[in-house]
Amino acid sequence: MAITFEDYRRHDALGLAAAIRRGDFSAAEVMQAALTRLRAVNPVVGAVTWLDEALVERLCRGEPDPAAATGGPLAGVPYFIKDLHAPVRGVPLRHGSRLFADQVFDFDSETVARLRRAGLRILGRTAAPEFGMNVSTEPVLTGPTRNPWSLEHSAGGSSGGAAAAVAAGILPAAHATDSGGSIRIPASVTGLVGLKPTRGLVPTGPHRGDASHGMSHEHAVTRSVRDCAALLDAVVGPDVGAPYFTPKAALPYLRAIDAPPRRLRIAFTVQDFTGAPVHPDCAQAVQSAARRLQALGHAVEAAAPDFDAPALFAASTKLLLTGLAAQVAAREQQLGRAARDDELEPLTRAAVEMGRRVSGIEYASQLPVFNAQVRRLAAFFETWDVLLTPSLAQPPARLGELHTRSTDIEDYGRMMRRYTPFTGPFNATGQPAVTLPLHWNAAGLPIGVQAVARFGDDTTLLQLARELEQDLGGFDRVAPLSPTALATKDPHP
Repeated sequence: MAITFEDYRRHDALGLAAAIRRGDFSAAEVMQAALTRLRAVNPVVGAVTWLDEALVERLCRGEPDPAAATGGPLAGVPYFIKDLHAPVRGVPLRHGSRLFADQVFDFDSETVARLRRAGLRILGRTAAPEFGMNVSTEPVLTGPTRNPWSLEHSAGGSSGGAAAAVAAGILPAAHATDSGGSIRIPASVTGLVGLKPTRGLVPTGPHRGDASHGMSHEHAVTRSVRDCAALLDAVVGPDVGAPYFTPKAALPYLRAIDAPPRRLRIAFTVQDFTGAPVHPDCAQAVQSAARRLQALGHAVEAAAPDFDAPALFAASTKLLLTGLAAQVAAREQQLGRAARDDELEPLTRAAVEMGRRVSGIEYASQLPVFNAQVRRLAAFFETWDVLLTPSLAQPPARLGELHTRSTDIEDYGRMMRRYTPFTGPFNATGQPAVTLPLHWNAAGLPIGVQAVARFGDDTTLLQLARELEQDLGGFDRVAPLSPTALATKDPHP
């Protein structure tokens, strides 16, 4: 008997792989279940933007995937790679941009190669905003990605397609990237686990070296903490020539989460790093998590790091925008022409122009600012093991609220700081940070809580996440994507 959607959905990635090994159902049946769900929901949700149709057809017939290992811990599980940063052999990498519409690489990134060795079957790409600039996934290239918890709301960004695909039940986990919160923001608004690992723990090469001055990371969004740990085990360790090196933990992360964390000293804050209050829903989520952790035996107190958040944001922005300008310039050189007006969104064009105006001296002058604030922020963790914050300062945004139609970079920056002040600082420090689905508001929308640990202490963070997951009986609430909602929703706002 063919696998039902409920059979498929109730398994995480490790569960699917184990069921395939046991013979409960075949890899072909799993692939057909994923494809059936994708065809049912993707026209409305807009999570997947490119599908390897020929590969999917072969896999649904029970033929092997020549690129994936057959004996890995995740063998037979479907997977998608975000349309940003990570090359996949023969698959377009468009960065959510019309300027890169026909870019195809002839190699896999090291992360993708390691995911294949774990047995994952890479089927295509998930949506991303242009160059990952927006915290909502609404690129002109592929259209908006909707939140499965409310189709009027954003699925976040920049890994919005990945998060929507998992929350919609297309697959149990998906690749994601994070240069300022792009794993944690969409995971927060779609009710998922989203870990940004420690800098240097996951490879970014060979095509990228010092990825966004060390601010850019790759990992995944998942439904379960154990999938998060298993995927980290699959890719952990720098690649040859990497500019950053963070040693692996003593134990594999999946084994380590079998044990609870030691008694931790945990700080929490319900204000942003300038002292401004956050939305009551977001404050309530953190306060509830703090009470749970105290009940679990941890020492929990209100406290926050002391650093100049606006100065760090400004320095990080200039560093990121110069990198964007360089990326566009390299593409223009490759094409032998300048980018046309219809190939870049208005905000992107303004950001590129701003990046081009940054001189070498001005760029270099940002590095001491960056360094000073990073050190002040990281010093907080000499006293505290973990910091709890809201993942976002506001509930999930509606589609269209966080748009890229404006050319006012300063105004967009202010909007970003109001919406997501908590994630970017830890891209600058390189510390591990995870968002957990610990709260839903009265409107039924997910409100994530972020936990941050010391540099290199991903194990403690995953153990704490697992402890909370078990305390709550699992992170497995299902988004209300009913057949009626899918049938009546206009996919084109």
